[in-house]
Amino acid sequence: MIPGLDLRERTLDVWDGRITMRVKTAGRGAPLVYLHPASGLNFDPFLAELSTEYAVYAPELPGTSAGDPNAIHRIDNLSDLVLIYEEAIRTLELPVAPVVIGSSFGGMLAAELAAHFPKLFEKVVLFDPIGLWREDLPIANWMIAPASELPALLFNDTSCPPAKAMSAPPPDPAAAVAMMSSMVWALGCTGKFVWPIPEKGLRARLHRVTAPTLIVWGENDALAPVGYAAEFGGAIRGSRVEIVRNCGHVPQAEQLETTLALVRGFLGSV
Repeated sequence: MIPGLDLRERTLDVWDGRITMRVKTAGRGAPLVYLHPASGLNFDPFLAELSTEYAVYAPELPGTSAGDPNAIHRIDNLSDLVLIYEEAIRTLELPVAPVVIGSSFGGMLAAELAAHFPKLFEKVVLFDPIGLWREDLPIANWMIAPASELPALLFNDTSCPPAKAMSAPPPDPAAAVAMMSSMVWALGCTGKFVWPIPEKGLRARLHRVTAPTLIVWGENDALAPVGYAAEFGGAIRGSRVEIVRNCGHVPQAEQLETTLALVRGFLGSV
């Protein structure tokens, strides 16, 4: 827990009562929805900073919430998942259309939502989203990568504090096992909607995204090559692409200040 962060939780019954979604919230102000990456939700310093300016709503993918792992079995495919998230956002009854920020898997989901429901979001921010595939730009299979190799897939500098934190489990053995089990299960839950090939037709839908869109990509992304930034940028009309130097797959963690400046500048623009 980040000191001073007033983190709260809401529960939403959606999908005809079959799914209970948990949404972590913090802050006050205009609404901002955050969609987490494949490893699950971590209310990190990036979100803590945004919560000083926005009311942040961070839904947990069904199945990744503590105590409810079997929720994932009640969702059959990506199309249903998109509808579930749209229903959850409507159920929040936000006062205005929110901004959405999605990271990696969450970036793919944010793009799907913005394509299916063009008026759902005021603005869209995508951090190194997956969801497209080119044979000459293979995306690393994070699903089968050993835990010891994940920091090198996610970070350009594996000695940076976020990467070192990933490599250093809690000293308590039970807590370490719980953390690893939670991450592995989250990877399995999100992987249900991505693999065997992380391309589910998103390319054909991206032209439907009409909200102003910012695409942020780590120049040295070892998981999803930086060439995909131009793919997303070319498919989403009027979008803005920013490449973050000396950065891997998680710009909001590895280059926090640079990424915050890009996001704040984009969200503050007309």
